[in-house]
Amino acid sequence: MLTEEQNTLLTQTGADTPMGRLFRRYWIPALLAEELPEADCPPVRVKLLGEQLIAFRDTKGRLGLLDEFCAHRTASLFFGRNEECGLRCAYHGWKYDVEGNLVDMPSEPEDSKFKSRIKQKAYPCVERGGVIWTYMGPADQQPELPELEWAMLGEGQRFISKRLQETNHMQAMEGGIDSSHVSFAHRFNLDDDPMHSGTEGNKYLKADTRPKFEVVESDGGLLIGARRNANDEEYYWRITQWIMPFYTIIPPFGTHNPLGGHAWIPIDDENCWAWSWNYHPTRDLTETELESMRNGDGIHAKYIPGTYRTLANKNNDYLMDREAQRQKKSFSGIEGIAAQDFSLQESMGSIADRTKERLGTSDAAIILARRRLIAALDHLDDETLPGMAVADQRVRSTSVLLPKETPFHEGARDALVVVEGENFVSI
Repeated sequence: MLTEEQNTLLTQTGADTPMGRLFRRYWIPALLAEELPEADCPPVRVKLLGEQLIAFRDTKGRLGLLDEFCAHRTASLFFGRNEECGLRCAYHGWKYDVEGNLVDMPSEPEDSKFKSRIKQKAYPCVERGGVIWTYMGPADQQPELPELEWAMLGEGQRFISKRLQETNHMQAMEGGIDSSHVSFAHRFNLDDDPMHSGTEGNKYLKADTRPKFEVVESDGGLLIGARRNANDEEYYWRITQWIMPFYTIIPPFGTHNPLGGHAWIPIDDENCWAWSWNYHPTRDLTETELESMRNGDGIHAKYIPGTYRTLANKNNDYLMDREAQRQKKSFSGIEGIAAQDFSLQESMGSIADRTKERLGTSDAAIILARRRLIAALDHLDDETLPGMAVADQRVRSTSVLLPKETPFHEGARDALVVVEGENFVSI
């Protein structure tokens, strides 16, 4: 249970908040590259950490992310013209380049020096792994570019999606590191889900619904071990990596199935982007796998056409089917692994009141993640924070059988790091 003050500290990420300053120290997934498909394409509204921004790709393919509202009369640059290496406001023609420089001011005299004194807020952007990333923090503290495994692979080896989640980012992230719910929320769908079907691990999830949790700190965040009984000599361990401040890597099911993971990115205090990816480090994804992911299976979701809002959402009770629930076609009557998760997370309200919760032993990872985030606030001026270093990011999760006497983080040590060109370990 948290105090009201602690809950506020964790959930607010605006520019003038402690957690907002922490998040701004990291590179943040801002858009899918497909949202800005070509030079001089239409600009896109982006809201991150409570800031209303506009993204565009200029004539030379350079990426810009600016304050949405023109410095002149605050008209939205969404209605601007993306032309000749800049974004021109449709109201009075003021034009900005990708760095926020005011390069043309046609409403002022030609010899005016006024434009040299104006700078639109702009954040640097890079494209990597099919994602456009931005850095919103102090320029002199900008870290190295992200090197998560999926972001460094060829295009054919990964699939990435994002969806709007109508909750604070903490509810989504905490769901991502909670392994105990898998035996219940997804109980009747493990055999037909493409990430789980036909794997040995399924039988352990069903047979032991009371996993024992052990959590240890890693350099980049947490190692979260969920232990289930396997046989007289071994435990089945599902080991999740949580990388500060917003990444989770899902323990895999079988070495043939793709790996998966998430990023939970605040839009504002009551909404977030839930990013999801599948990838395989040693092969291209098959057309069957890609078709399933595009269809919203597994950790992905079906959209309302033309949007990134899910087809199943709070306005339609997530298309809940009581008959399917009664017949054990799904535990909650809601179709899809992702929807089964976000429906329950959104049911807590936009910002959960953590003063009312009562946490148990299975919530150890959630407790430690909260503590680690709060502790990081005392180190905002450090050159490097947990999760920034390449070594912190080049990690994997795993599902393994280990002798009962072996500490999970020691027995699985080699399986928890990326070895380029090599497959991952999983059962």
